[in-house]
Amino acid sequence: MIFGIPMAAMYTFYRVRKLRTDERLAALARGVDVPMQPDLPEGERSRRFGILLTRWSDRLHGDFRADRACRADAWMAAAFGIIPLALGWGFFVDSALIRKDLHA
Repeated sequence: MIFGIPMAAMYTFYRVRKLRTDERLAALARGVDVPMQPDLPEGERSRRFGILLTRWSDRLHGDFRADRACRADAWMAAAFGIIPLALGWGFFVDSALIRKDLHA
C-alpha cells in the first residue's frame, strides 16, 4: 500500500492529463478553436496542497488517538501524523512566499 497508492495517484494524474491533451488535439484537428484552460497558479496550488496535507494529518492523528484505548503503542503511530503536518506547513510557507514575491 505504501507504494501502490502513490503510484495509482500518479498514473491517474498522468492519464487524465493525457486524455485532456488528446481531446484538445482532436478538436484542433477538426478545426475547432479550443481555448487553453490555465492550471492553478503556483501559489494557489501550494495553498491547496497545504490544506489537504494538514487535514490529512488531523485525520491520521485523530484516528490513531481514538485507537489508543485498544492499543498501548497507538501514540507512536499517531506520531506519523507529524509528517504530513510538516509538509502542509511547508506548502503554506511556500504559498505565502510566492504571494509576497508577487506583491513586491
